[in-house]
Amino acid sequence: MSRYYSDKLAAQRLKRVYEIATPRVQQYLDAELAFVLDRIEPGMTVLDLGCGYGRTLRPMAAKAGRVVGIDTSLDSLKTAADDLADLSDIDLACMDAVRLAFRDHAFDLVVCIQNGISAFHVDTIDLIRESLRVTRPGGTAIFSSYSEKFWDSRLEWFQLQAAEGLLGEINFERTGNGRIVCEDGFTATTVTPARFHALAAECGVRATITEVDGSSVFCEIRVPQKI
Repeated sequence: MSRYYSDKLAAQRLKRVYEIATPRVQQYLDAELAFVLDRIEPGMTVLDLGCGYGRTLRPMAAKAGRVVGIDTSLDSLKTAADDLADLSDIDLACMDAVRLAFRDHAFDLVVCIQNGISAFHVDTIDLIRESLRVTRPGGTAIFSSYSEKFWDSRLEWFQLQAAEGLLGEINFERTGNGRIVCEDGFTATTVTPARFHALAAECGVRATITEVDGSSVFCEIRVPQKI
């Protein structure tokens, strides 16, 4: 997973990213989380890849039986542990999403949202395959990216982050077509619906693609039941 989120954009700095979100970006974040929560049933065991400071863990835990959040940033995980200390059904671990230290078929639902499939800067095929490995037969792995329709709002949000020094200055000559490039080396790309289908096919599975709120593109992969 990207060292940028471990070294430069973790804990309170990462929290600030969400605190300065515009109303349209907050709507996107709420809609994305609502989509995931609709797929959580009581008693489920859920894995949140790239949980950061724990922004989504509390609402997930309110519906699931157990939630596990992983991240590569110890600082972010410590912040999450402090904020969620009152909950006993959440576990946190410092772990890379393409090298999960869990047994096969350990989770009912694996969640990789907030464009983690791009933001982690790992091999996307490895990420999908590892996510499916730890998902039980009949369970689901969910990945999200940004909708092309959300470009202007997304770019505005990143400009606000750059203005606060959370990211480097945006290189507008290299930014466009779903890709944001900053002068400090930070890059943020997207995965299109067509690319999600191609990735799933390469992994030998089928994907269901859903656009939500004109801001998110979700890829859902259901692990086949064993015969």
